[in-house]
Order: sequence, then structure tokens, then C-alpha cells
Amino acid sequence: MKPHPLHERERWQAILRLVRERGVVPVRDLMRETGASSASIRRDLAKLGETGALRRVHGGAELGPASRAQELGTRAFEVSRTLNLDRKRVVAEVAATLCVDGQSIIINAGSTTYEMVEPLRQRQLSILTNSFPIAQALMTSSRSRVILPGGEIYRKQAIILSPFDDDTIQHYAADTMFMSCASLGSMGVIEGDPLIARAEAKLLARAQKLVVLVDASKFEPRGSIVVCPLARVSTVVTDESAPPQALDMLRSSGIEVLVARSGPDQVEVESAA
Repeated sequence: MKPHPLHERERWQAILRLVRERGVVPVRDLMRETGASSASIRRDLAKLGETGALRRVHGGAELGPASRAQELGTRAFEVSRTLNLDRKRVVAEVAATLCVDGQSIIINAGSTTYEMVEPLRQRQLSILTNSFPIAQALMTSSRSRVILPGGEIYRKQAIILSPFDDDTIQHYAADTMFMSCASLGSMGVIEGDPLIARAEAKLLARAQKLVVLVDASKFEPRGSIVVCPLARVSTVVTDESAPPQALDMLRSSGIEVLVARSGPDQVEVESAA
């Protein structure tokens, strides 16, 4: 029985699934599985080939470099969570105070942004996140609306990434994006993997303001992919161990700096002149 023809997005997902399962798939098999014409399949393969998810071969398609690269060039989420945990928690608690009920926000996948979950549990927000652990935690014990982008879950980093430019987030509008990163320096927000950097740039395009969460260790050079320049950053939240020269650099760039401190006076606000 011939299958009901799929819409373009459904065909792409079916094609990628078949190619991952079999390695190489002829066009005739893709036509049979999707109910699409030869011309439609060839157009689909051309578009998917542009993303690197697959490569066109004579009569069909095979896995592309993006699909073969199942490992991202960053630490596993569970490993990152254990590093500088106390600093990350106080930074995240301060960042959460910037949220107001009713806001639409974006939270990227990261071990520091994950620590925002607990202080946000009682807030009523609309939250778009590409972090599977953040979404899972907020869905089970918060009052907020949680939105996930389409894509594949990379288990090691617990992140959802899509090879498509026009995915489900293109119609989302946020007041603020809260982002952690590999490092922060004079070149801007830096990541260690191009797929992660690309995903964060796509999320950032949906937000008006950017708040970057970094503990003191993130001022050390790490990573090589620039997500955005400092001019795109509105606020940086860091901890009291952050190097003074780095904070001066941020202030001179017109960025608001919030220094999270342990104890009764938890946060000191330092704004650029």
C-alpha cells in the first residue's frame, strides 16, 4: 500500500532516519517510504546536502559529515555540572532575579544556566530552551510554559540541535536570552563546538537582550567559535572571583556587570558609565 504523501518537513525527518539506519539509501526506497515523487526527493536531498546532514551519491544518499559527527567538541553535561558548582549556583540565582512573571525568555543549554531551574520554579514565564534537562525539570515542577526546538538530542551534552535554519523557533519572540558559554573575552561570547555556536546564534536571533552567565573560570581562553560580539551583550552575571581586568573590559564596552556574592549582600550591581 502506497503511503500517504508527507509534508516537506516530515519527508526530511524520514529521509534522515532512513539514511542513519542504513548508511546509504537509493532514491527509489526514499520514494517508497515517503510517497513523494523522484523530483521532490531530489530537491529534498539537495537541501539536506547543504546542511551537511547527508551527501548525495549516484542514485541516492549517504550519511554526511554532520551526521557522522555524533560527538560534540565539549564536555559532557554531567561532568560540567560538577565544576565550580557553588559559583554557578550563585550566578544563576542572581540571573533569575532579572526575570519577571509574564516574560518570554530563552535559556540555552549549559551547566550554569541549568542552575536557574530552582529559583525559577515559582515564576510564570514562557521559556524556550534547547536543554533537555532544563525542559524536563521545569515541566515537572514549575508554573512556566516550556517550549523546545525541533532537532536531535545529543545525549552526552543533553542538548537539542537541529540542522535546519527554519525550525520551530523562528516564530518565537523573547525579551531576554540567558546564555552560558565556553568563555567570554574581548572577542565576545565564545563556544567550543560549531554546532553549538550555530544553535546559540539561532536562539539569540529571537531575543532582544542577552544576559551572559559566567563564573570566574570562563574568563580564561577556551573555545574558538565566536557566537556574538560583546556589542550584542546587555548584561554579564559573574561571581566575586572574576578578574578585575575582565570586569573593567566589560564595563568599558558598555555592558552592565552584576557580581554575585555569597552572604547577606548577595549581589552588587556595577554599571558602565
